[in-house]
Amino acid sequence: MFAVIKTGGKQYRVAANDLLKIEKVEAKIGDIVEIGQVLAHGEGGNVTFGAPFVDGAMVTAEVVEQGKNRTVIAFKKRRRQNSRRRIGHRQLLTTVRISEILLGGAKPSKKAAAKAEAKAEAAAEAKAEAAPKEAKAKKEAKAEASSEEAKVAPLFKAPKGEPDDLTVIKGIGPVAAKDLAEQGIVTFAQLAKLTDKDVAKIDEHMPFGADQIKDWREQAKELAKK
Repeated sequence: MFAVIKTGGKQYRVAANDLLKIEKVEAKIGDIVEIGQVLAHGEGGNVTFGAPFVDGAMVTAEVVEQGKNRTVIAFKKRRRQNSRRRIGHRQLLTTVRISEILLGGAKPSKKAAAKAEAKAEAAAEAKAEAAPKEAKAKKEAKAEASSEEAKVAPLFKAPKGEPDDLTVIKGIGPVAAKDLAEQGIVTFAQLAKLTDKDVAKIDEHMPFGADQIKDWREQAKELAKK
């Protein structure tokens, strides 16, 4: 006999003595847990389907192990924004051995694990206690990330002396001038001496296109002569 069950938002086809890894179930090793969401059951070609679940059907399973799945890495990069984020996640899993497939409201031969209302309350209390610590940790992590971003070196080394007013160049407004200054570009002479390699570097790390930068370079050459 087999059954199709739903747990943790996923569906599994199981039979007696099958070993199965499902999303974490709050139970100790050796406990018997009940899975009441049975979508279908059958034997051979005789299959009964629920709507959506089969009335009176239940599957019991013994908890064998509590563990974690392999680490999944999520990496995000925003082009031209000098921004990279790397996040890892390990899903908590419970390994169970299917004990019985029960039909028609039959009771399990082994004692099922008690429904953990007390455990749920304890978990809620623990979560409430952990919330301030988690918020503090997130705040510290955010501050550290901001600090790391602040430490990122500019693309170019700004020369000594008074900076030029880059807003004189057509296409460079106050915001663009500020962005360029943060990357070390503060004079007409610097813009005029940009190589194609420098232009490509700016195009990659800043929100300016290569054609736009080359146009600024040509204007800067004229202004640098004055």
